[in-house]
Amino acid sequence: MSKSVTKVVYKPDTQSTDEFMIIVKPVEYKKWKSGETTIPLAEIVDSFEIFHSSQGSQGYLGRPSKQQLENTFGTSKDVDVVLAMLEKGKEQSSGGFHSGTFSMNTARGSASLDNRGKGLSGI
Repeated sequence: MSKSVTKVVYKPDTQSTDEFMIIVKPVEYKKWKSGETTIPLAEIVDSFEIFHSSQGSQGYLGRPSKQQLENTFGTSKDVDVVLAMLEKGKEQSSGGFHSGTFSMNTARGSASLDNRGKGLSGI
């Protein structure tokens, strides 16, 4: 089961594969983007966590270092970076993240593993 996610993606330049992302609440973000700047940032963003991928939208999402934030945004303060991303980034909606259980390779057998051990009596 997956929830839809709205994120704001910021690319430093068009040729770069680096992408910085934040998760936003779509209704509040659209209000803020249309000029209603009295909305607190804490109500617009899901959290102040900034994600980074050096492989574009298909890559692994990690957290950028302070040095990466300094080089790209001129600061490493999360509030300033989030504000810059909200102003300059592009909104993207996606299918979201999957939650729940999954099996990595069902052809290998049962997903449950009996690790209690039977000793010699189980042979």
